[in-house]
Amino acid sequence: MGLLDSLKAKLTPAKDKVADLAQQHGEKIDHGLDKAAKLVDEKTKGKYSDKIQSGTGKAKDALDRIGHKDDDTPGSGGTTPPPTA
Repeated sequence: MGLLDSLKAKLTPAKDKVADLAQQHGEKIDHGLDKAAKLVDEKTKGKYSDKIQSGTGKAKDALDRIGHKDDDTPGSGGTTPPPTA
């Protein structure tokens, strides 16, 4: 087993745990991101508003991707993809 395979095997449980936490607490994390963005925007007096909004949006998109499980394992909350014709 190569080094990367070994690392991947060790990190998989952590990735699953992060995905579960993101799924369970997504709204709280979104609220925290908004609160932090507002604070930083106030501290910078709006100078970097566009960059702050962009970064917040990217962080929320990443959170959504992490929190969504697309596999079909029972209890995972995933959805079955539609059949292709």
